[in-house]
Amino acid sequence: MAILTVVTALSLGRSVVDPEGFLGPGWLRFPLLVGLALLADLVPRALWHSRMRLSQVPDLVKARWREHWTRERFTLVALGIGCFYVTYACYRNLKSFLPFVLGEKKYDTELHALDKILFLGNDPSAVLHTIFGFAWFEQFISTIYLWYLPLVPVLVAVWTIWSRNISFGYWFVTSQVIAWTLGTATYYMLPALGPKFAFPWLYADLDTGASQLADSLFYSRTNVLWGDGDGLQSTAAFASLHTAITLLWALMVQYTIRSRIVHWVFWANFGLTIIATLYFGWHYVADDIAGAMIAVVAFYVGGVASGQKFERRGFSSHPTTTTSRVPLGPDGRDVDVRVETDEERAPSASRLDPSRFLRRLRRRDASPAARDPD
Repeated sequence: MAILTVVTALSLGRSVVDPEGFLGPGWLRFPLLVGLALLADLVPRALWHSRMRLSQVPDLVKARWREHWTRERFTLVALGIGCFYVTYACYRNLKSFLPFVLGEKKYDTELHALDKILFLGNDPSAVLHTIFGFAWFEQFISTIYLWYLPLVPVLVAVWTIWSRNISFGYWFVTSQVIAWTLGTATYYMLPALGPKFAFPWLYADLDTGASQLADSLFYSRTNVLWGDGDGLQSTAAFASLHTAITLLWALMVQYTIRSRIVHWVFWANFGLTIIATLYFGWHYVADDIAGAMIAVVAFYVGGVASGQKFERRGFSSHPTTTTSRVPLGPDGRDVDVRVETDEERAPSASRLDPSRFLRRLRRRDASPAARDPD
């Protein structure tokens, strides 16, 4: 991705831009997230376990540091966040280069026609506006759609720092990188603006945060195409990475977190995000279907690459490692890398060979000392 981004930028005579987010530029955002997460992991835990006895806090912080912040954890955090940031920055730049590489060829008319076929001659947004056309619902799903933006870097930090198994962190980041890469490829395979931009009159009555974001993206695109700005344009529809990433979050939660409440929250977030993509005209139905396919592929490939063993036709899995090492044999079977403990190394009655134990008893009974009580 990095090489492709640099080569494309040089060929177009454009510069590679560092995307900005809610915490500033990326080079500051991700280290800041790690630092905040580090403090959030050490300080509240220490205060809780010390019951606000400040004299005990330093010892508890040191104990947590030794227990959790191992070399493996630091490697995961550095590699995970670093690789994700490079991929995300390249994604934003390649997405911005799209109109300069492919020109004005778009497939919005064809995708919109497919939507009408699927909805029996009706526009999907019109159907959803009829069913869910309440002011409070519009604001609610607008909030759902918008909190995706800060959650992208936050959840990368969460999984790399707090995953109970190191391999789960690698699974999350690997799947994310694959999803963003595949999403970038689909933008070039089937370029489209999205119904909000291709058919704006269908969404003229909506006034929410999501609508304001769409207006902002429209003006950013205009500035990049026709102005002198060096910013990024972020308008592309196929496939929907909102759908892909929120489904990927839900799958990761389902397979790596035990809490059913958290499962329901992330699956509900995924479902409401799909409704929002169609309701506000960000995507066509085909975009959401393609996004879901990207998520499933990224989830499975990331799982295999990080040492997860899928069972029950993929409906469950278990990790085969607790480190960055992936102990899968060439035939796909588990390789046992369990470290034997001191207790297991020591001989015990349960580990003795029964035949050897009986032979020792017979030799002892046959000895002169055993026959002569004197």
